[in-house]
Amino acid sequence: MENQIPSIQKLSLWQVTIIGIAYMTPMTVFDTFGIVSGITQGHVPLAYLFALSAMLLTAWSYARFSRSSERPGSAYSYTAESLGPRSGFFVGWCSLLDYLLLPLINVLLAAIYLTALFPHLPYWFWVMVAAGLVTLVNCFRIRLLANLSLLFVFAPVILMVIFVYLVIHGIGSEQGYAHVLTLAPLWQGQQELLPLIAGASVLCFSFLGFDAVTTLSHETKQPTKTIPRAVMLTTLSGGFIFFTASWFIQLYFPNNARFHNPSEALPEIVLYVGGALFQSIFLCGQIMNTVASGLASHASASRLLYIMGKDNIFPKKYFGTLHLNLGTPFFSVLFVGLISLSAVFLNLAQVISLISFGALVAFSAVNFSVFVRFYVRDKQRKGFKNKFFNLFLPILSMFCIMGLWLNLDHAALSFGCFWIAMGVGLFIYKVIRKQNIAITNAFES
Repeated sequence: MENQIPSIQKLSLWQVTIIGIAYMTPMTVFDTFGIVSGITQGHVPLAYLFALSAMLLTAWSYARFSRSSERPGSAYSYTAESLGPRSGFFVGWCSLLDYLLLPLINVLLAAIYLTALFPHLPYWFWVMVAAGLVTLVNCFRIRLLANLSLLFVFAPVILMVIFVYLVIHGIGSEQGYAHVLTLAPLWQGQQELLPLIAGASVLCFSFLGFDAVTTLSHETKQPTKTIPRAVMLTTLSGGFIFFTASWFIQLYFPNNARFHNPSEALPEIVLYVGGALFQSIFLCGQIMNTVASGLASHASASRLLYIMGKDNIFPKKYFGTLHLNLGTPFFSVLFVGLISLSAVFLNLAQVISLISFGALVAFSAVNFSVFVRFYVRDKQRKGFKNKFFNLFLPILSMFCIMGLWLNLDHAALSFGCFWIAMGVGLFIYKVIRKQNIAITNAFES
């Protein structure tokens, strides 16, 4: 292994975007529908529009930074460049929490689905299979992951298109096709704002993934052009998929009256719309969707660990090196795989309750860093355009993120505080040992 990346084919715009969409897990719209439909009183598509609007603001902040810097590392790097290495350390440490939890969640989900399909094999076996396969793929060059992500995203999207057709056909056959051409899923004239905001707060976390593509900048062609476009395309593509799917689900299920368990509505949704055979096929697509997200989240987590290793936050000898032939952060990939194996001892509800703290820290820091970097430090203040993009938009985005903070799960906040305390301990240790945090241009000597 060595620090210099070998000459390999780099990712194109569509490949980076596909990885971002895979990270988002498009079929999650079916998992969360029953919950959010109850919160919003049957207006999930409108809540998705609220969530998309809020996330586009933060996505723009990420795109703004990636346009001016080729350095990977997402919120960690952007904060370190704007506010200094110490601030970058704590933002990176907080971000790392979600980056490590998401591969773990995907392994949990894959094991749950596979155990349901093959109950004669134990749950722990499927955890090891899922974690092992995702880790193995991530050991190889990034283009393999991009190509597999395309396959594992394309198949579920095709199933979602078939689902939309079945909804249109079902409603048209029973009630007439005129009932398909309605705005009822979006607007019924008596919406209350607070339930919509609460629903949007839940749905915002479905958009996690646009930020992760920024960790791939040194494995991407023309990163200062490609990554900003990929950030916005990932967000818009995810928003389009979520909105369209939720529109037709809401059209078929105006409320939760038909669901026996609204918090786990996916099996019932596809059963009522397409029957038992389609339900089985759709659940196979859900497994593919989970694998796609697992591949993408594992790649992003390992690259963040590598970048922080290069900066001497973690032992550089292990975390800050690339495999000589493969050009991947081999040790970091194995480390994330090892963390994912802890799914054997955990349940889904426990882990999901901890997610989102790191993302909110990262989003808040990046929006604030845009203001500090471009408006304060670089003094890009003259004219309406500079004031709008460097002052108004970051502040507006921070207000949107504040709404998400107010709806953060108590368990996530508590564990997040514990995680920060661990970070403080690590920081004090490095100060005592006089180990400086050196911001480097990762993937280069």
